Amino acid sequence: MDELAATMTGFARTLRAAGVGADHERTQNLLRALDHLDVTDRAEVYWAGRLTLCATPDDLPRYDRCFAAYFGGVRGRESRTAMTTVTRHTTTLDVEGDGEQGEGEPIQAVASRREVLRHRDVARLTEDERAEVHRMLSLLEAGRAQRRSRRYQSAHRGVLDQRRTIREALRRGEVARLRRKAHTTRPRKVELLVDISGSMAPYSETLLRFAHALVRSEPRATRVYSVGTRLTAITAELRHRDPGTALNEVSRAIPDWSGGTRLGEELREYLTRNAARGAIVVIASDGWERGDPALLGEQMARLARQAHRVIWVNPHKGYEDYQPLTGGMRAALPYLDDLVAGHSLAAYEELSERLADA
Repeated sequence: MDELAATMTGFARTLRAAGVGADHERTQNLLRALDHLDVTDRAEVYWAGRLTLCATPDDLPRYDRCFAAYFGGVRGRESRTAMTTVTRHTTTLDVEGDGEQGEGEPIQAVASRREVLRHRDVARLTEDERAEVHRMLSLLEAGRAQRRSRRYQSAHRGVLDQRRTIREALRRGEVARLRRKAHTTRPRKVELLVDISGSMAPYSETLLRFAHALVRSEPRATRVYSVGTRLTAITAELRHRDPGTALNEVSRAIPDWSGGTRLGEELREYLTRNAARGAIVVIASDGWERGDPALLGEQMARLARQAHRVIWVNPHKGYEDYQPLTGGMRAALPYLDDLVAGHSLAAYEELSERLADA
């Protein structure tokens, strides 16, 4: 039962990263429901999750996509009489396989394989496993923290809207009701700088696919740049709906794949060309700086004064014995709000939640 709870908790976490309201209380309701159901029956698991984890009608298509990615297909709409109850259980997880569910294989085993895959280092995955992680990443509907806008809109509560109140009083001949207004909200900008140097080669594609998910979820509030020996804006290329097409366009746009890294110079150019004020700036790099670390430190200090939050994503942070010993990391560390891992699908889901709460 502990394995089932871990599997379904991981599924709920995937749903939350996709924007579904699968909070702790709803997850507990699902686990209680599964106590009375056959957990090897895909239809029963599907409907139990759909009825307990979804909060609004908008959650339903997201739930279907996540269920398909997590459990290997959606059969919830099929007739229950057509489903076969399976009694065979597996004791090992075949995470090296192709990830396809065989006939009669328990749904829990399939989900367990995917849960293990979520936490594995993408640099150590097989080609098929990496493709599966990228497919699940393409389903991510990244949340975004909101900020108060200068604009106002009509509201039941808020400050007194004098102009609207007076206009209505002149039209009616009396003050029938005090009108109020409140600030509107906008998604906070995210500026993502992705290191595409040689030392980041095992992670660059997955990071760019995460960037594609960010751009797709908030195209007007997200800008993406590649950094290496030069700074390249790639937001337009990432606006393609299909991730494969977007990555092909990015490959053609970036002239310095797998070269060196001059983060200090690139960051100085970025800050000269762009205003990071009020934005969440995410730098994805391992910190191997070929340029002057002192220059990087100066530009990081400048960035920290402008940005709402500075997050550094380092793939090596996912290991327990990691220490920020490279010159670039030591120079940047005093100016970071967060130093997070970037080596697995679970790490990207956690980063997405952090951006939604920043």
